[in-house]
Amino acid sequence: MASLPNHPAYRAVEVREFLDMDFGDAKAELVDGMIWMMAGGSPKHAAIAANIISALMVRLRGSGCRPYGSDLAVRTGSQSVRFPDVSVYCGNPASPDNDGKKLLGDPVVVFEVLSPSTASNDQISKLAEYRTLSGVQTIVFVDPDTERVRVIHDGNGGEWLPQGADVPLAAINVTLPHGEIFARD
Repeated sequence: MASLPNHPAYRAVEVREFLDMDFGDAKAELVDGMIWMMAGGSPKHAAIAANIISALMVRLRGSGCRPYGSDLAVRTGSQSVRFPDVSVYCGNPASPDNDGKKLLGDPVVVFEVLSPSTASNDQISKLAEYRTLSGVQTIVFVDPDTERVRVIHDGNGGEWLPQGADVPLAAINVTLPHGEIFARD
């Protein structure tokens, strides 16, 4: 049986075309021209992403850097678009010139909050894609179940920090307290 990309009826979707599509409340990513629908996250997943954004917003105010949630796209290849749970852009990304844009170039820091069904893909495929982006200096994986964090700086393999350890983000001169990332209130 032929795979979909090799099927004669299949046509790869271009990045601009994908970004103009309306998926309603559904989420999708573009991987090598193929649209992949994404499952919704859990309340715990959403809370951790919100905690990270909140903690970063306060620490980055006035720095020229800003965190964004999963509605802002990152182009990871000629026909690939990902939506990290949290991404940090620098160089005045909140400028009115960027209003309405779905792509702002390469983020400096990318966070992925892991889910049991996507953890492997996030740490293999997405990691490889993020590593190809010249602007990305730090990639962070957050495991809600173990409350551990893996930090990868400038291409090193990264390591899981000890449980309860604060998260250093040298690229933006910020350390995120473990307790704020996993806060339940």
